[in-house]
Amino acid sequence: MNEYIPRPIDTSAVQVPEELLQLADVLARNVHETWAQERVKQGWKFGPERNDEKKLHPCLIPYDELPESETIFDHNTAMETLKVILGMGYKIVKI
Repeated sequence: MNEYIPRPIDTSAVQVPEELLQLADVLARNVHETWAQERVKQGWKFGPERNDEKKLHPCLIPYDELPESETIFDHNTAMETLKVILGMGYKIVKI
C-alpha cells in the first residue's frame, strides 16, 4: 500500500475580506456543533478524558467552553473552507 500524501488546495495567496471574518466565527461554531451532534447520535457522551471504548469525549461541551486549542482548530477549518471557496472564484454575498 502506498503512503498517503495529503494534497489540500493551496490557499496561501487567498485573503479573506474583513466582512467575512464574522462568517468564519459562525462556521467555526457550526463545525463543532455538527461534530458534536454526530457523536451524540453515535452514542458518545461527555467524559473528562477521551475513551473510544466507552464513547466518552471531553469536547462534548458547548463551543464557548472548549479549550482554546479546539476553537483554534475549528476556526482554522472554517477559514480554510472560506479560502477554498474564494480561491475558486466564488463570491460570498450576504443577502
